[in-house]
Amino acid sequence: MSFVVAFEFLTCLRFPLPRRDQEVRVGRSLRWFPLVGALIGCAVGLIDSLLGRVTTPEIRAVLAVGLLAAITGGLHLDGLMDSCDGLFVFAPAERRLQIMRDSHVGSFAIVGLVTDLLLKYSALLVVPEPVRLPTFVAMGALSRWAMVLATVHYPSARADGLGRAYKSSANARELVIATPLALLALAPLRLAGLGLIAVAFAATVFTARLVMRRIPGLTGDTYGAISEIVEIAVAIAVPPLLVAVPMWGP
Repeated sequence: MSFVVAFEFLTCLRFPLPRRDQEVRVGRSLRWFPLVGALIGCAVGLIDSLLGRVTTPEIRAVLAVGLLAAITGGLHLDGLMDSCDGLFVFAPAERRLQIMRDSHVGSFAIVGLVTDLLLKYSALLVVPEPVRLPTFVAMGALSRWAMVLATVHYPSARADGLGRAYKSSANARELVIATPLALLALAPLRLAGLGLIAVAFAATVFTARLVMRRIPGLTGDTYGAISEIVEIAVAIAVPPLLVAVPMWGP
């Protein structure tokens, strides 16, 4: 049941199942985040492979970026936009948290969204054909693993909200279970996969520390922002990592 909670949260798909002990299962669902992310990446990667036979690399990359957003219902992009609006404004921490809850979109949100989409598009455009599918799987698994790491390791900025619900009902066990799942998703990339989890870890820590310089902890919005940043970092890192360890590539 906790897997279903994770799947429904991270995608726009829903299952007609009874909802019992939802609050407890919210925290436990974190352990399945990398698996759900890997499934999302696999689905997009398979569609990308089919598109490679009928369209140009540029259109293929645009459609892949659109699919990644569509499958999640724009969840993480929304978190990124709210985070940009709140974190980059010159205001006290309390005001920043208020802005992040405001449904209105500001200039920082637009800049953040455009930068995110352009970086993801540019990164996917140069991923080598033989590793495109494993790359999508790695992007999905590691970006969601990063959310687990951030939730378990860093404090919550609020006493309520969705991010707080995950934080209060999760513990280190979720990260212990989630990490092997993420590593399993990286297996096709062999040693380069270990480099990617190091990239994901570094991007998560860097982003979380940047956030905590502006507000006293993380929120649901910043978890989404971390997911987007790690997803981009992984895509960018794949080509140079495969060059650095060519004998271990696929």
